[in-house]
Amino acid sequence: MTEPFFGNFDLASLSLWLFYGFFVVLIFYIQRENMREGYPLEDDDGNPSANQGLFPVPGDKTFKLPHGRGEVTVPSGQNPDRTDLALEKTAHGNGFPFVPTGDAMADGVGPASWAPRRDIPELDGHGHPKIVPMSATEHFVVAAGRDPRGLEVQGGDHEVVGTVSDMWIDEPEQLVRYLEIELQAPWGEGKRLVPMTFARIRSDRVQIRSIFGKHFAGVPVHASPRQVTLLEEDKIAGYYGGGTLYASEARLEPQLG
Repeated sequence: MTEPFFGNFDLASLSLWLFYGFFVVLIFYIQRENMREGYPLEDDDGNPSANQGLFPVPGDKTFKLPHGRGEVTVPSGQNPDRTDLALEKTAHGNGFPFVPTGDAMADGVGPASWAPRRDIPELDGHGHPKIVPMSATEHFVVAAGRDPRGLEVQGGDHEVVGTVSDMWIDEPEQLVRYLEIELQAPWGEGKRLVPMTFARIRSDRVQIRSIFGKHFAGVPVHASPRQVTLLEEDKIAGYYGGGTLYASEARLEPQLG
């Protein structure tokens, strides 16, 4: 009488150890994939960190972008972090905060920060610019609420800087992303965009509290009258966000609610 092939072999134990092995490999893989952004680690001065962690940085991975936009490889350094930051340490040790050395809103630091995104517009599923002015499309009308076009725009210091000339809509999401402002002297010239989240539409005006009249001329300009790029969006949002803190020195001090 002969022994069967698996007669004395514990298949349940084998299954358990195979699961353990698979789980370890899975965790290793997921952790390395998680390191495709923000690695290798750097210290506060931008130098390579002494402690890079247990896991090695993954190899380059190339993604084919839709709509004929080529390829992007990460982490290959094609989109490096900004190095022209007008900031200085408040102390020599690591972990201390940095302070702006110039105009924080114009330099894009602190809450005014922006990322070096691609200078191309975001596209919808059909390859068309996702965010467009309402005047450039016939598919949208104001069906409810106050139409802000034609209303005066008031800064955080109550100065009237211009009027709302258009609304920029996100067609796939069917909502307003930006208001377009036609500036008037002495607050600048031309048109600027303001994210809808920074605007408060009243019955007779549009209020923008984050910046003052003197700051509107410095709002980053969008190059095309019919589309806005990812980089322009980041700079515009960063400028208004930075004004929430940097528009006046009084805002730098502790506030009581």
